[in-house]
Amino acid sequence: MLRGGLWDTVIALVLWAVWLPSCLGQTPSPSQDGTIKFRLAGYPRKHNEGRVEVFYNGEWGTICDDDFTLANAHVLCRHLGFVEALSWSHSAKYGVGNGKIWLDNVICGGSENSIEKCVSRGWGNSDCTHQEDAGVVCKDERLPGFADSNIIEMQVDENRMEKIRLRPLSGAHAGRMPVTEGVIEVKFKEGWGHICNTGWTTKNSRVVCGMMGFPSQKTTAKKSSSHQNVYRIHSVACTGNEAHLSACTMEFSKANSTAPCPNGGAAVVNCVPGPLFTQGRARRVKLNPMSQVRLKGGAKAGEGRVEVLKGSEWGTVCDDRWNLQSASVVCRELGFGTAKEALTGARMGQGMGPIYMNEVQCRGDEKSLWDCPHKSITAEDCKHMEDASVICNIPYMGFEKSIRLTGGRTRLEGRVELLLPTGSEMRDWGLICGDGWTSREAMVVCRQLGLGHASSGLRETWYWDSSNVTEMVLSGVKCKGDEMTLTDCQHHPVVSCKRAGAQFSAGVICTDTASDLVLNAPLVEQTVYIEDRPLHLLYCAAEENCLTKSAAQANWPYGQRRLLRFSSQIHNIGKSDFRPRLGRHSWVWHECHRHYHSMDIFTYYDLLSLNGTKVADGHKASFCLEDTACHEGVSKRYECANFGEQGITAGCWDLYRHDIDCQWIDITDVKPGNYILQVIINPNFEVAESDFTNNAMRCNCKYDGHRVWLHKCHLGDSFSEEAEKQFEHYPGQLNNKIS
Repeated sequence: MLRGGLWDTVIALVLWAVWLPSCLGQTPSPSQDGTIKFRLAGYPRKHNEGRVEVFYNGEWGTICDDDFTLANAHVLCRHLGFVEALSWSHSAKYGVGNGKIWLDNVICGGSENSIEKCVSRGWGNSDCTHQEDAGVVCKDERLPGFADSNIIEMQVDENRMEKIRLRPLSGAHAGRMPVTEGVIEVKFKEGWGHICNTGWTTKNSRVVCGMMGFPSQKTTAKKSSSHQNVYRIHSVACTGNEAHLSACTMEFSKANSTAPCPNGGAAVVNCVPGPLFTQGRARRVKLNPMSQVRLKGGAKAGEGRVEVLKGSEWGTVCDDRWNLQSASVVCRELGFGTAKEALTGARMGQGMGPIYMNEVQCRGDEKSLWDCPHKSITAEDCKHMEDASVICNIPYMGFEKSIRLTGGRTRLEGRVELLLPTGSEMRDWGLICGDGWTSREAMVVCRQLGLGHASSGLRETWYWDSSNVTEMVLSGVKCKGDEMTLTDCQHHPVVSCKRAGAQFSAGVICTDTASDLVLNAPLVEQTVYIEDRPLHLLYCAAEENCLTKSAAQANWPYGQRRLLRFSSQIHNIGKSDFRPRLGRHSWVWHECHRHYHSMDIFTYYDLLSLNGTKVADGHKASFCLEDTACHEGVSKRYECANFGEQGITAGCWDLYRHDIDCQWIDITDVKPGNYILQVIINPNFEVAESDFTNNAMRCNCKYDGHRVWLHKCHLGDSFSEEAEKQFEHYPGQLNNKIS
């Protein structure tokens, strides 16, 4: 028998079901143009939460919170690329939206594959205000096939302005890059228009220059002629801290009409480029070494994980309250424009070491991120999975016009062809010699083309032979990996290629994401010790060349070798898995240790004198690349047992314990003294990564003939330049006490 309360519920549900068809309509009708998009907006928020906005019939709008449930949130989070919802919010928790309120009284079961399958009043039929805008919090786990969208960006009203560009004032400068001075042109749905310069200020210019990729503006600019200009925007008033012109107050002329610009003309700006983009720039210019902020892990110039310098060590910034204003301070400080996107959730990979800042709240006019109000970090506040990143506006340089890929199956791969000047200033396409070509050179090619990270650098491209270009125009290319164009790299002054023929020219495969390996430096310091190991236990190690040359003259199997041993924990902090370059069919079986080598050289171990001379070395083949453990929420994928696939999953790490073979340096012939221990992962750049500058780890080392001590173990890029110089000039320990 039904109890009273339950019976009332059943009656209510029956009445609700009768009322729904007549009042709401079964489902919203499809969009007229078939395009429905979703995004998260509002502030303060993280990348997986916010006000839900829907793009329907060419206009962004919101969803009312009436009758909203967690089931609705599940459907919307899947639209946004997340696996499910954690919660939802009402009453415009993330701020009020603008424009249409597209949906009201939405009722989903939770399993629908589209919000259009849910019941509602229908598109645009609502009795709500924006004070009732609904929001969601999605589980921070992506659906397979969805690109990451951990982005906080400027929500531009496409009805107000679609795009902004600068038109050079005179034809003489039309071909010069970047364009630093010109008439501002704004694209609307009806075409391009101008801004009336009456009342125009340097604060307005600062905003426009920031959008164009420039950190600052000159106070004066040339005037433009006012005849035949279409003025769609008037009375612009920016504070100077906006990340986009659409955030400034302004007046619009109605569509298909213009208002005159009394006593004025079209607005003009004169911008100041950053050091990387000055005309006639020295291509290998370095960013200010005194800068206290840098970007790591990005594929292109002006993007990456934000790292700040405190004392002598670099650390990261937590993404709580991270927004475009704070991101823009970082971008301008580094010589770029304003921030195009503020990214959260370690979108550019997780950092290592300290996290220095949290809840950064910049106005936008600060000179440095350290000048902004922020909170200091405790271990409970943030983890590296919350590292903040940015994508800055950078000037258009046209670099991609002088390079192309041919013959590939997709636009992301192919044989590299360069357009270089020939005699009489003529330009013709040519090939690059594949000798010595590595993934570092491929990184630069992919960056120059705007195609993301490198997946592979190929020395032979016979299978991509689809072009009639056969002449080699560049050889001996050696890149650091951070250059913006291939011609910025070192190369032979005159082409010299050992292997002739187009099939031996360089090729690349580009990708959206890349791995990034780093060593756990503190663990090396904690686990180091010396072992005197009997020779009769070292036959397999000798077979794999894990002992110094003098071992060959030893009285086998009698005697011993002195080994410097330590554990190596290698983390993949990138956004894709680290996989051996060769497939399983090419791995080499080693009978003595009974395992496969997927990479001949995975790690170098070197003991250096204080002047940098190598006194002992070791190496590690990747006989078992696998996931030993992973961060919370990340599943293991690679296990070596039973000829399994080898690799390190993004967010996991591989542990080579101190007590396994070849996890050492043979120091039998080394005299007591002060040294530098150096460990380099992926030393031959055989596998592409997003960042090679953090592949080396170095420690100060004291060896007294009986015991060994390590201190100041650090990744190659974790110290300030000054601290690294002090490390280089280390005078040696005077005693065994390490402060």
